[in-house]
Amino acid sequence: MDATIWDETQMERTKLTVGAQDKKQRGSEYDFVQEDAIEFVERCLSNGIRIEDLLQERKEKEEKLSQANSEFERIQIERATLPVTKYRQQVLDMVEKNQIVIIEAETGSGKTTQIPQFLHEAGYTKRGMIGCTQPRRVACMEVSSRVAQEMGVKLGNEVGYSVRFENKTNERTVLKYLTDGMLLREFLTEPDLESYSVMMIDEAHERSLHTDVLLGLIKDVARAREDLKIIISSATIDSAKFSHYFDDAPILSIPGRRFSVMTHYLKAPVNDYQIVCVKTVMQIHITQELPGDILVFLTGQEDIEAVQEGLQKQVRLYGNKIKELLVLPLYSALPRKEQQLCFQKTPPNVRKVVLATNVAETSLTIDGICYVVDAGFCKQNSFNPRTGMESLVITPISKAASMQREGRAGRVRDGHCFRLYTEYTYEHELPEFTTPEIQRTNLTSVCIMLKSIGIPDILHFDWLDAPPVESLMRALEHLYALGALNDEGELTKLGRCIAEFPCDPTMSKSIIASQKYHCVGSILTICAMLDVNNSVFYRPKGQEMHADNARQGFAHGTNGDHIALLNVYNQWKEADYAENWCYDNFVQYRSMTRARDIRDQLEGLCDRVEVDYKSDRPDDDTLNEAIRKALCEGFFYNICKLQNGGTYHTIKKPKVVSIHPSSSLFKLENPPDFVLFQEMVFTKMEYIRVVSIVDIKWLKEIAPHYYNSNDLEDESKKKMPKVVKRN
Repeated sequence: MDATIWDETQMERTKLTVGAQDKKQRGSEYDFVQEDAIEFVERCLSNGIRIEDLLQERKEKEEKLSQANSEFERIQIERATLPVTKYRQQVLDMVEKNQIVIIEAETGSGKTTQIPQFLHEAGYTKRGMIGCTQPRRVACMEVSSRVAQEMGVKLGNEVGYSVRFENKTNERTVLKYLTDGMLLREFLTEPDLESYSVMMIDEAHERSLHTDVLLGLIKDVARAREDLKIIISSATIDSAKFSHYFDDAPILSIPGRRFSVMTHYLKAPVNDYQIVCVKTVMQIHITQELPGDILVFLTGQEDIEAVQEGLQKQVRLYGNKIKELLVLPLYSALPRKEQQLCFQKTPPNVRKVVLATNVAETSLTIDGICYVVDAGFCKQNSFNPRTGMESLVITPISKAASMQREGRAGRVRDGHCFRLYTEYTYEHELPEFTTPEIQRTNLTSVCIMLKSIGIPDILHFDWLDAPPVESLMRALEHLYALGALNDEGELTKLGRCIAEFPCDPTMSKSIIASQKYHCVGSILTICAMLDVNNSVFYRPKGQEMHADNARQGFAHGTNGDHIALLNVYNQWKEADYAENWCYDNFVQYRSMTRARDIRDQLEGLCDRVEVDYKSDRPDDDTLNEAIRKALCEGFFYNICKLQNGGTYHTIKKPKVVSIHPSSSLFKLENPPDFVLFQEMVFTKMEYIRVVSIVDIKWLKEIAPHYYNSNDLEDESKKKMPKVVKRN
């Protein structure tokens, strides 16, 4: 759309002036008032391919599709139009001539789905599987499903996927999509990756924690296995860095199908981007012709649900005065069936708006998107090695991420990107690139994994970007405190057992230690429930009070959130795992079935490391205490102490925190002196989430090597010092 037409349309139809109220639109088919419309400033037009080229391409494709006799034929025609298809022979030639290849390709080029198929068709699977890693489980499952469809095979046979606690592959699998974390675990049993003939590390530009570790391991394997072909796939961001790291490996550049995108910035900063987001989506929907779907980038599930509720409220308010708006969330904890709704074709006379996390930046492609709304924030793990505390922080995105988001608007035609921040913020406040996760996160899991694989000197591992030495030292100290390392820094027998579990080492230690408290089964259940914790409960519109009461009922008399989650699972089990029970208790059935699958897998791992889960004590009065003691065995780092003023602070290197409102211990009349927490979250303030009451005596018994008597002194029992009179 021409920029001038956009401006005129906005001014005429929605009166894009901050605070413009009580003014009806003129010349509009809708009779309503658009209050407090958001004012944007156009500043940037990124040029793409010409509209004439698009029309010619579409005409040719439609002619071929009209002659297709089956859905499979239609899919092959769609495949042939992907940008990467033109580079098929170049990809094959480069892989044949080089052991390691860097492929930079724009999002939507088809690299993730097509390159493994090119290699399969060229015969590479005769010597082993072709693996393709993804940073996110959502992308892993969706991409493998699409490739299976394109190859005309059942998912789980020739094409499969492997994500944490879910493996959909068999002995026939030749194309395997797996999360980077799962490939890292495969190194434990197969350090030379003998099962694979090709390994493709996809979305390497995202610099996830596990991807960075994999790059170092893959580089080492390449020296020992000259027959292993390695492809490092990246968006068009810093490909030269990957090439240099892999001894100047050749780079193949593949352009995407990208059209012109007009970028709009806010005229002035705003305080609440959720409200602005809702208004911006409604402005687009009301003023712009169909078709043309909207993709909104938000930070996580809570953000998405808040904006979803706001949009649905607006849609109900306008009723049939506006065209139908289909609001769909997309985040990792969402059940797969609901995720798949985002990828289905939008019905006629309907606009789809997808509310997504940064999973939609590069990992997944959603057809039909013409408008992008970028809130400018994302959630990142942040680790402070001085305090040893890890928290989830909402932080501004980088310019590189901003450009990736903008590019999603130019996939099907000329598009628009609405940035919910000012141009000044973009130019002067956003960093150029996202800090690699390995430089800002807790490295305990990485260190024990590398030790298990056989890397003795982690400090001198060949990193793409080395993590802070202080973070590595803190991780090794933590593992030593858990009993996973001995005085020489070598793995102990306990450490090898901890490494077998695909959990954080603290949780794994609790599982193993629960044997001596005869509550292994309960800890396994809690571990499984924690994996789906963010999506266990739901609050339907109009039934919030009933949902909250049901949730609180599970926590009654439990001394905290961990056993409340155990109660949810056990009551569902007593109801014979019924879906109706979940509906009646405002619990997500899909989340519960996933928790059951995870628990079953954890039981299998217990058999492997000889943890006896069959001799648990019956559910008596001592079980509650036993469970919390077992949790302390792993989470003794995560203890907070009540202060005289009613606040809590972490014991080592004190940090003031508050119990999260979602906790059953929130705002108790008599708050406990000591609590154990699962995670720390930073939003407007520092919160601890998933909290349980613990006893000071347990900590003295369990972690005397970590706490001294002053650390655990009860603030409420401290005596005031005597005042000595001076003459």
